[in-house]
Amino acid sequence: MMHISDENITRCCPEQDIYNTLLQLDNQRILELGCGKAEITRAIATDGMARHITALEVDQIQHRYHQRINDLPNVTFIKAGAEQIPCPDSSFNIVLMFKSLHHVPLERMDRALQEIHRVLQPGGVAYISEPVFAGDFNDLLKIFHDEEAVRIAAFNAVKQSVESGLFSLQQQCFFNAPMHFEDFADFEQKILNVTHTDHHLPDDLFASVKQQFESHMSSNGAHFQMPVRIDLLHKAHATPA
Repeated sequence: MMHISDENITRCCPEQDIYNTLLQLDNQRILELGCGKAEITRAIATDGMARHITALEVDQIQHRYHQRINDLPNVTFIKAGAEQIPCPDSSFNIVLMFKSLHHVPLERMDRALQEIHRVLQPGGVAYISEPVFAGDFNDLLKIFHDEEAVRIAAFNAVKQSVESGLFSLQQQCFFNAPMHFEDFADFEQKILNVTHTDHHLPDDLFASVKQQFESHMSSNGAHFQMPVRIDLLHKAHATPA
């Protein structure tokens, strides 16, 4: 049975520790969907051997930034979304989504999972990372950007893909991802000023967000732990004729 959350998460670590434990990334053809600022893309591309990555992003601003990257020869950046992947069938061993499925329009989430299945080789895996709707950081975020409905929809889309037999569930795991902000200006830059979502807040709402954020400030900044769910999905090997 799949679970959308876990109230008893004990592990706290960077997500890099999780995907490096669950996945064998060396000598693989990897597709990353919704690569954002390409920070994880860079980490994966430069930490291993013979990793060939195709990284997709729909945000035009971020894609223009990607086009200026000239030191990742093993990465191909493409402007496209998960619901219409411009790659041939069975192109990849691994598909990665880092907190991006809930950004796919609701009516296209099922299509995105079908596309992931299409481009995966038989025997390939899809690693889908999604934030759990809980915790102090989530309480701060939902003041101005409540993602409960889209996160539930993302979970239900993955669950349906398993129940329908499109994928089998290889593993679920939960962990807390540490988050740190030097001050509110740092939070504003990293969270409020993201290019994929318009967070133009009225003055009174901005003041409320700032007040709640500053309640978490300490002498060395504000620290949060974001609970994250990993759904590791497997595409069956081809059945012999």
